[in-house]
Amino acid sequence: MKISRGLIALILTLFFNASLSAQYLYKDEVIFNPAFNAEIEKLGLELYEKTGISLRLIMLKELPQGMSIVDYEKELMKEFSEPTILLTFSEMNSKVDILAQPASLYEYFDKKQILSPVASAVQAFVMAVFYSDGFSSFKEIASSYGGTIIPLLAQKAKDGELLGKYSGSMFNGYADIAEQVAKSKGVVLVNAVGSANQNSILVVKVLFYGFILYGIFMYIKRKLFIRGQKIE
Repeated sequence: MKISRGLIALILTLFFNASLSAQYLYKDEVIFNPAFNAEIEKLGLELYEKTGISLRLIMLKELPQGMSIVDYEKELMKEFSEPTILLTFSEMNSKVDILAQPASLYEYFDKKQILSPVASAVQAFVMAVFYSDGFSSFKEIASSYGGTIIPLLAQKAKDGELLGKYSGSMFNGYADIAEQVAKSKGVVLVNAVGSANQNSILVVKVLFYGFILYGIFMYIKRKLFIRGQKIE
C-alpha cells in the first residue's frame, strides 16, 4: 500500500502538535527561545513527577477579541484532565493571571503574593501611606507584597530588551509557584532556582528605594531653594 506524501505530512503534523501539547511551556507566541523553553520544561517535568501537578506557562501575543484572560484560561483548562495550574501572560493586553483546577490547588501557593505589583514590605508600607483612604485599605495595601512577576514586568526596557524582561519575569513567577507547591507537598526540587529569584527582586527593590530617596532629596532641595529665595 502506497502512502501519499500529504498523508505522511498530516501524520507528522498531528504527532508534532501532540508533542507540543505535552510541554509545560504550553503556548509560546512571544519568546521563541530554546533555552527558556528547556528551563520551563525541566522544572515543570520535575514538579509533575514529584507532585502530580502540571504547572503550565502560557505566553500569548494577544487575547482573542472580546475574551478576558480568565475566560481564556477557563476555556483552555478544558484541555487538561490532571490537576493543573495555568500561569498566563498576554503581551498586548498587559495581563497576567493564575488559574488552578481543581480549586483546592490554591492551598499550595499564594496567588495574591505572586501577582502583587509590590516587591517588598517597605515598598508596600510606603504605598499604603500615600494611597490608602482609611485603616482597612491601609492594612490591605501594606500586607500585599512579595510579587515575583509584575514588579519586574513594570521595569522600563528598550525594544531589544523586551523579550529578556518578559522571559525573566515569567520564569521568576513560574519558579515561585513551583517552589511553593513543592514546599507545600513536602518535596524538594533539584531544578529550583531558589536565591536567583530573590536576587532579581533585590534589583527591583534597590531601584525603587533609589527613586524614593532621590525624590525626597529633590523635594528637600526645592524647599530649601524656595526658602532661600524668600529670604533674599
